[in-house]
Amino acid sequence: MNSVNQIDTWPREELLHLLSLSGTLAGLCITGVTLFHTMARTTWSRTIADDALAISALLFLLSTYTIFFTLRTRGRSLAILLTKIADAFFFAALTGMVASGFIMVYTVW
Repeated sequence: MNSVNQIDTWPREELLHLLSLSGTLAGLCITGVTLFHTMARTTWSRTIADDALAISALLFLLSTYTIFFTLRTRGRSLAILLTKIADAFFFAALTGMVASGFIMVYTVW
C-alpha cells in the first residue's frame, strides 16, 4: 500500500471508529437518562445532569448521522466540512457527558 492510499484511508478509518463510538455513547446517555427517571427523588442537580445527558445523547446522534453522510459523500471539500461538523458535535456531546458525570459525583458525594 503506498503512502497516498494511506493518507486517503486514514480519515475514513477514523470516521468508522467515531461512528461506532458515537452510537455507543448515545446509548449510554439514554440509559443514564432512563436511570434518572426511575429514581423517585428529583433534585436540581439531578435535573441538570439529566438534561446534560439528554442533550449529549442528541449531539451524539447528530454526530452519528453527520459521520454517516460524510462516509457516503463523494466531494472532498464537503467531506472535510462534514468531518469538522461531526467532530464538533462529538466534542460538545462528550463535554456534556463529562459535565454530567461531575454533577452526578457532586450529588453523591
